[in-house]
Amino acid sequence: MSMQVKGTLLQILKIESGVSKAGKEWKKQDFVIETNEQFPKKVCFTLFGDKISLIDGISEGMEIEVFFSVESRDFNGKWYHNINAWKIENAGAASQAKSYPPEFSPADIPPESADDSGNDLPF
Repeated sequence: MSMQVKGTLLQILKIESGVSKAGKEWKKQDFVIETNEQFPKKVCFTLFGDKISLIDGISEGMEIEVFFSVESRDFNGKWYHNINAWKIENAGAASQAKSYPPEFSPADIPPESADDSGNDLPF
């Protein structure tokens, strides 16, 4: 299951690492965003392994779009959930590029007509 959400980056947590039962080293990093909805939600995402580099160049307070998958697993009769980010984009750059409505300047006003006939109708 793959989804995406936009929001403001609130916090980047420290990198965690360890060794699995199989003897393989692992590392992960979590980060938290607040969604841009009527009722904002805070969501904590996880980056695993080489995906940690996706957060490089992104700082707290930035508008980002996170692409993620949701995964659940059972451990001793209790279910645990992961929200794994696999792509992060700077959403602020896209929204700043679009400026609606376009800016207005005095140069946009057409000159007045020099016709003094008293008839200002165009037909």
